[in-house]
Formats: sequence, C-alpha cells, structure tokens
Amino acid sequence: MAIQHPGSPGDSGDLHDRSLGELLKQLSEQTTRLVHQELELAKAELTQKGKQAGTGAGLFGGAGALGLAALGALTACLILVLNAVMPAWLAALLVAVVYGIIAFVLVKQGQAKIKAAGPPVPTQTIETVKEDLEWAKTQMRSDRT
Repeated sequence: MAIQHPGSPGDSGDLHDRSLGELLKQLSEQTTRLVHQELELAKAELTQKGKQAGTGAGLFGGAGALGLAALGALTACLILVLNAVMPAWLAALLVAVVYGIIAFVLVKQGQAKIKAAGPPVPTQTIETVKEDLEWAKTQMRSDRT
C-alpha cells in the first residue's frame, strides 16, 4: 500500500511556511490515515492466511476420514495374521499397543512443530510500520536542522 508522505512529489507547500495549527492538523490527519492503512493491511494479510489455513484443515479432515477407514481395515488384517500364531485377544492387544506407541510419537512431533511455528502474526504489516517509524524519525531529524 503506497503512503504519501509530506514532502513527497504530491505535497504542495513548504512545511516551514505553515502555522503550528496547520502542521498539527496535518499530522493528525496523516497519522489517522496511516493507522487506518496499516490496520487494513493487517486485516488483509490475516484474512489471506486464514483462508489458506482453512483450506488445508478441510483437506486434512478428508484425508483423516479416509485414513481412519484404511487403518480399520489394516488393523483387522494384522489381527487375523497374528491370530495364526497367538490367540485373537493377544493379537488385538499387541496391535493396539503398537498403535498407541506410534500415536504418542506423532503427538510429540506435532507439539514440537507447533511450538517451532510460533504465533501467526502479520509480518508484512509489522515491517511497514517499522519503515513508517523510521521515515518519521528521519523527517523529525531533518526538520530540526
């Protein structure tokens, strides 16, 4: 989003020729406009990220449902295979314990990945706010000299 700063090509008049009241009014208007633009940018950025995450979550849900059906069939198959060498109850218990161990490992890996990802933040907005603050500091320094 392009922001027109005072002293840029579209700005008419010299700041030194304006009264303090005019300058304060201009500062208030520009600050309000800047804050509004930054909020709109943050809103757009978070909306885009939210849509992408929602689509991904839907795909994960569908994959999970099909995966659960496949796991059920695989479980029955494993129990029937193991039933050839041990009682059915022991075969079912053994399969359940192996699945429990696998689930525990996956949970721990998932927790580590989520922790590493950190919170979702509007990074582009943060960068433009930093740029705007740096520009304002530069303008204040140049106006003093």
